[in-house]
Amino acid sequence: MLFSSIFFIFYFLPVVLFLYYAVPKKAKNTVLLIASIIFYSWGEPVYVFLMIFSAIFNYFMAIDITREKKKGKKATLIFTVVMNLLILGFFKYYGFLLDTVGALFGININYTPLPLPIGISFYTFQAMSYIFDVYRNNVKVQINPLKFTLYLSLFPQLIAGPIVKYKDVAEQLDNRVINLDLIGQGVLRFIIGLGKKVILANSLGALFETVRALDSDMSVLAAWLGIAAYTLQIYFDFSGYSDMAIGLGKMMGFHFMENFNYPYVSKSITEFWRRWHISLSTWFREYVYIPLGGNRVKVHRHIINLLIVWGLTGLWHGASWNFVAWGLYYGVLLILEKYVFGKYMEKAPVWVRHIYTMVIVMIGWVFFSIESISEAGGYLADMFFLGGEPVINSEFIYLLRTNLLMVLIASICAGPRPYRKFMELLNRIPVLGMVLLFGLFIITIAFLIFSSYNPFLYFRF
Repeated sequence: MLFSSIFFIFYFLPVVLFLYYAVPKKAKNTVLLIASIIFYSWGEPVYVFLMIFSAIFNYFMAIDITREKKKGKKATLIFTVVMNLLILGFFKYYGFLLDTVGALFGININYTPLPLPIGISFYTFQAMSYIFDVYRNNVKVQINPLKFTLYLSLFPQLIAGPIVKYKDVAEQLDNRVINLDLIGQGVLRFIIGLGKKVILANSLGALFETVRALDSDMSVLAAWLGIAAYTLQIYFDFSGYSDMAIGLGKMMGFHFMENFNYPYVSKSITEFWRRWHISLSTWFREYVYIPLGGNRVKVHRHIINLLIVWGLTGLWHGASWNFVAWGLYYGVLLILEKYVFGKYMEKAPVWVRHIYTMVIVMIGWVFFSIESISEAGGYLADMFFLGGEPVINSEFIYLLRTNLLMVLIASICAGPRPYRKFMELLNRIPVLGMVLLFGLFIITIAFLIFSSYNPFLYFRF
């Protein structure tokens, strides 16, 4: 990962940008397509053919949909969606399915686990959004196969989102503005995202792993410190990558949707999911929830719709029951907020609603971060005085003393104020703002060089 990150920043990206800016407008898409294929081949030399197959298959199916009559259109749509899901299911879920069948029938099914194609969930959902929108006549079918392949393989957001719907970038594939102001905005966003990921997320992740390793020495407060670290880690990891993707897009004239809007300032779970992974929530709302009837149905049906959507949301994140449990956990909470205690929560003080939301979210991250449901249950038991562990011990005091400053900085940076203050400074004193931005970049590169812990959590989805 170190070599890849340094190589990408100092070699791959500068060469691609130089060629992209140097060639005439009609050749820019070709440069981006070649760069995207090389980028994906760099990490997945075999699975690049799977991505290309997905692009070719969905390209021709969309054209076929436009040529069919009403019944034929629906049949083609169903066939295309089923094929996309079968491909995704085979590479992502077949091991999970065999393990589940084996557990149910008490048999041992031997199989060879397949490496998960990086970003398959993202580009598959992008392809299906295109197919759905062509079927609904929301977009014109793309006749140029290279442009459609570029849409599906754009390297800035290919492997960890945001999920870009075709209708949002269709015009940009043909016409996009590139100027110094937009490039500057892109560089700013990229460096901030890189700093989030490398400085904050990696350090917080190392703290969480340290707490997990305590095992029997884990105190109640250590368990809370660990999951607080993971809560911040996953935000800075994923939002950092999204910032980098949005920044790279701006450098090339693309405008990708925002994927995060400071979710940890939320005062309800409903608000949290309006602010977290916005592109995924939007995708499920538009292509699953609303077609099921949304909230324009009777209460019992609405509850079923929510459980279906959130069960699928959990399953999208990973082939394991802990992700399904995580998704249904939020489905149940959203139902309770909607029909049971939401109206009472609105009357509570803001600080009460905020604490309630953060506690609920942190409990959810336990199921998300620990694949074994029994181990997740054990961690929760430690958090809530049920594990027989002390409330506080020397290990917790040491970890708190050595990591408190980092956790406080990360907690502050998870809110909107630091970014807004920096932008105000950049507008008021541009030279000082640029010096600080350059300093952030240098520190980030130093962290990349000297740190051995550098995972991207959402690459596995």
